[in-house]
Amino acid sequence: MQKNIDAIKELFSQYSNTPVSRVEKIPQSGSDRYYFRIYSDTDKAYIATYSNNIKENKTFIYFTNQFIQVGAPVPEIFAVNSDNTIYIQEDFGDFSLLNAVEANGQNEMVLILFKKSLKALASLQIKSDKIIDYSQCITSKEFGQQAIMSDLLYFKYYFLDTLKIPYDKELLLNDFEALSLYLSKVENKYFLYRDFQSRNIMVTNNDIHFIDYQGGMKGALQYDVASLLWQAKANLSDEWKDMLLEYYMDCVEDELAKKLDRNLFVGQYNGYVLIRLLQVLGAYGFRGLFERKAHFLTSIPLALKNLKWFLNNKKIGLALPSFELLLKQVVSEEIIQSFENTKATENTPLVIKINSFSYLKNGYPKDESKNGGGYVFDCRGILNPGRIEEYKIQTGQDKPVKDFLEQQTKMPAFLNSIYDIIDITVEDYLKRGFENLEINFGCTGGQHRSVYAAEALNRHLKNKFGVTTILQHINSQNWVK
Repeated sequence: MQKNIDAIKELFSQYSNTPVSRVEKIPQSGSDRYYFRIYSDTDKAYIATYSNNIKENKTFIYFTNQFIQVGAPVPEIFAVNSDNTIYIQEDFGDFSLLNAVEANGQNEMVLILFKKSLKALASLQIKSDKIIDYSQCITSKEFGQQAIMSDLLYFKYYFLDTLKIPYDKELLLNDFEALSLYLSKVENKYFLYRDFQSRNIMVTNNDIHFIDYQGGMKGALQYDVASLLWQAKANLSDEWKDMLLEYYMDCVEDELAKKLDRNLFVGQYNGYVLIRLLQVLGAYGFRGLFERKAHFLTSIPLALKNLKWFLNNKKIGLALPSFELLLKQVVSEEIIQSFENTKATENTPLVIKINSFSYLKNGYPKDESKNGGGYVFDCRGILNPGRIEEYKIQTGQDKPVKDFLEQQTKMPAFLNSIYDIIDITVEDYLKRGFENLEINFGCTGGQHRSVYAAEALNRHLKNKFGVTTILQHINSQNWVK
């Protein structure tokens, strides 16, 4: 990681004579890209992106340059290194449209931001289509039948099949083919952003800015507006969804200087809403059920409820008997409840004590409850950052050590296995009204690996169950800082 930071500083020095005061890694979300914030001596900030996916980097840079030509609100790119693995771009801050919804609810200010976003989207989609070379896309040039089918199969493999609901695969694939063919025949095909969600719309001084469009291709106008208005986390009201769709169609008509067949447009839009809801469930299944990321697991019930409302209230203009029957099983209360974790309340008696400790200095922590102990996990099978000179006086709470453990060791896989075990116990203890659970992480010195693991489990349990925890690093008094 330090090598990447040094390379970022070197690239920045080629762009600007202003010295760099610090470079901070930004937490990753769902992608394999690494983001960094560069702070200059003038207190101006920039974003640096590092990725070994050179084709993806080139596509993002190409799209950005085209979008700027049509006045789209995208970041300016200031510098790119010679091998196209690092680029530096404008920084729009950390506050997204999703943050605005979460902080303010659905008020007038948020409504204005959504309208600004939809107006800018319609402009970007239609104007850039005239100048985009779609051979620059990462995968498909067009979101046509094959790409739609791919999204449906993504849902099947990473979500549907995990539920173990019996179904006729041949009949399901027939319905998949019919739906993908139906949606590939839409009239209005322009640039398709592909991931137009409120978390990818940044807000600064009441202005909106777009990021994360490298997956774009040619496709139906309806897909992007469906992505925004039906995002589970945003949880927009039905009134807002309908009103904003009408506003978006107004914006499209202004850009095209002609009237839309609105009944046809809305019917096809509903089809793309369904595709997007299924694609999102596939992504949540992959990131949550396979990669065990708590943020995605907690989003699954919201997405299922979104899908359930859609199935009960909207029509896509195409009969899909086998698929519709199967989807009704997917959104049953039993399945939704299976993804809704038992949550702690203010009256929940359970308190979970999480310790990091040193095998060498103290040995196992003594259990102070009357239950006779709990879990002890040995972190010594993970590569030790303490053996590296620059990390010796740091701890598992320091960013360089955390980056090392996340990116250069098997700590993520180690923790995912622990989450599986601990979640079973916590769910059971919450239901049965137990009061105590102790979980211990040990390593050689009690300073790096065990500290990081204890901190990570503490976050996981709070995010997933909202349970009360007591976090203690037993050897913290011995750390030399």
